[in-house]
Amino acid sequence: MKKHIPNALTCCNLISGCIATAFSLNGDFEDAFIFIIIGAIFDFFDGFVARLLKVSSPIGKELDSLADVITFGFAPAGIVFSLLVDTETVTDLILHLIISSSAFLIAAFSALRLAKFNLDERQTQGFIGLPTPANALFWAAIGNYYADDLHLLGSNEWIVLLIGIAISCWLLVSEIPMFALKFKDFKWKGDNILRYSFILLSVILLILLGWGGFAVIIILYILCSIWNNFCFSGKKQA
Repeated sequence: MKKHIPNALTCCNLISGCIATAFSLNGDFEDAFIFIIIGAIFDFFDGFVARLLKVSSPIGKELDSLADVITFGFAPAGIVFSLLVDTETVTDLILHLIISSSAFLIAAFSALRLAKFNLDERQTQGFIGLPTPANALFWAAIGNYYADDLHLLGSNEWIVLLIGIAISCWLLVSEIPMFALKFKDFKWKGDNILRYSFILLSVILLILLGWGGFAVIIILYILCSIWNNFCFSGKKQA
């Protein structure tokens, strides 16, 4: 019986992603954001419970990736699609739809990133490229923050969104090493200093900025990873 618990949690992640997608395509970005976060919680606990109960399986690994494609790929893509549909891109309706549909590149590159993750043996302690949950939280926060006034993005907001899509798709499949919030112990040393500092800054940003702070947190995560790589490379060369 216990071997089915992690898979049940993974299915809850998938269902959360489906609900988030429905909300996102309906323009309800706040509820979409909430269910993406719920999906992320299930995504964390399915692996945690599998390791705790020692019931990890190949089926669980594949099911986890399939669920993540929905929750962290399709759902955020739906948010960006709805944002683009609501902006004035071009006057031609067909071209406007084509531009808006470019949002689904996020889903495609998320699927590619997850497929690479399943085969890449380098990603046991950290990540290569931006993790799909981080990318999803970034777009969910953007949708939630700008839903009421897209013009906060600038006069050509749709161009800003397209640039954002291109950058996030590249980050998903990039070769940039990014740290994971996995603690071997809880001592204040080594990589744990970076993890504790990042968590502290993230809490402060959420207090100051609310849900929109998630977008800034993900940018901070990317910058911290790049900084960590630079410092690590410097020590290695020394």
